[in-house]
Amino acid sequence: MPKQLRNTTRHSGVYFVLLDNGDQTFFIRYRKGRILIEEKAGRKSQGWTAAKANRLRTERLAGKSESNNVKRSNERAEKESFAERWTFQKLFDEYLASRPDLKGRANDVRRFKTYLEKKFAGKTPEEVTLFDINELKKELGKKKLKPATIRHALEVLNRISNFAAKNGLCPGISFVVEMPKVNNIKTEDLSPEELNRLLKVLNNEHDLQAANLVRLALFTGMRRGELFNLKWDDINSRRKTITIKDPKGGVDQIIPLNGIAEKVLKNHPETGSEFVFPAQNGGRLKKSPPSLNRIKANAQLPEDFRILHGLRHVYASTLASSGKVDLYTLQKLLTHKTPSMTQRYAHLRNEALMDASNVISEITKSETEIIQLAEHKKTKGEL
Repeated sequence: MPKQLRNTTRHSGVYFVLLDNGDQTFFIRYRKGRILIEEKAGRKSQGWTAAKANRLRTERLAGKSESNNVKRSNERAEKESFAERWTFQKLFDEYLASRPDLKGRANDVRRFKTYLEKKFAGKTPEEVTLFDINELKKELGKKKLKPATIRHALEVLNRISNFAAKNGLCPGISFVVEMPKVNNIKTEDLSPEELNRLLKVLNNEHDLQAANLVRLALFTGMRRGELFNLKWDDINSRRKTITIKDPKGGVDQIIPLNGIAEKVLKNHPETGSEFVFPAQNGGRLKKSPPSLNRIKANAQLPEDFRILHGLRHVYASTLASSGKVDLYTLQKLLTHKTPSMTQRYAHLRNEALMDASNVISEITKSETEIIQLAEHKKTKGEL
């Protein structure tokens, strides 16, 4: 392409190039220190004149505006800076990578993708506003989600933010995220009739792995994850104990292997896996077997009854209502970290104690009647 002819103007440092279509493009030349800068101002058809180009040159020399090269450089730097921001998506990926053995990993991923990704993936923690949090709560509330579900989603957001601040990646959320109030006092229970139906269904269930999984939940009160993690090496038949490794509380726990649970395990089929209830590939079970839904349906259990989680409550309720197990012992059996979680069963314990206390009334009933009869005769002069 032949070199275009520069046409001078009456303004120093301003020239124009005549285009083939008759239009003119104005350029300016000036120095910044020892650097000669030459840049395009604009075309005549776009409203540019030599005088306008000269004003632009004056602004450049006075430092009131930046050259196109500087602008482009700054824009590139800004884009790069924007791309390097620690957004919630990047932080979440880093968080997961730093904790490969994270408990509840699958749940965190599901909650992030389902509830948080759309609104927060591209934001940094310090960009989050109280309005964003309240909008999220409203949106999830409109979907008829339970307060506990909304709380779990917000807890994931908080954990990512705290991870960022703790590791010096970026500032966290600048305010305290208020969590929805959740009623943790709720306990799931089964009536004697429902429990009897369940036991009968288990006796007729062809999937022995699933049936024994349910039995052990009922007879030991172990958590779902603890049952999935249970290995044959964790069972000590001689000492009659089960070791719960890496439980929810974080510290290994030992619970008694009671007679009925020992009988279940003694007749439980070994598949060659180290796990008592393995997945089909022999590894750790990651989700409840489909057979549990069939067992629940056949036993006609309540629709909202979570079979493994619920049977843990049935176990605890049964012990508490027996009046033979104090709350401290129950706390140890359930491997609760603090007494506050066990406290939900206190009313059952109190009812059992009241029933036991009322036995004295039955014992003394006849004696009271005798005393009353004697008093009656005395007033009548019969004694």
